[in-house]
Amino acid sequence: MPFVLDNSVVSGWFIQNQATPYSEAIAIRLQDDRAVVPALWELEFSNVLRTACLRKVMTAQAAQSVIAQVVSLPIAVDRHAVPPSELLALALRFGLTTYGAAYLELALRLQLPIATLDVPLREAALASGVGTIAPTG
Repeated sequence: MPFVLDNSVVSGWFIQNQATPYSEAIAIRLQDDRAVVPALWELEFSNVLRTACLRKVMTAQAAQSVIAQVVSLPIAVDRHAVPPSELLALALRFGLTTYGAAYLELALRLQLPIATLDVPLREAALASGVGTIAPTG
């Protein structure tokens, strides 16, 4: 079943100190499944790589390689424009950042569970009824 993929999980695929058994299980799940992310994810993803480069955790060349690997995965970027008022309402209702609300909005609109390591987003997904991907996949 498709799912919404949060950047907190993706980061664990290439930043060693962010890797978890959960992020690894989600990576394995993508071998047979597909994920969807809000357009915001592209900015988050590339910013994590930028930060890793600035902290000398990886080189710019390695970051470009990570981009090539991740964009080849079955991850669809949803380009649906969501009004800021809707994101703000979700953020306030569920105690999220507006970035987290973008993932929740996508999950609600598509009625898909969320794969995330972010505790507030996990709690919002459960409270809203879309649920999360179980740690065992």
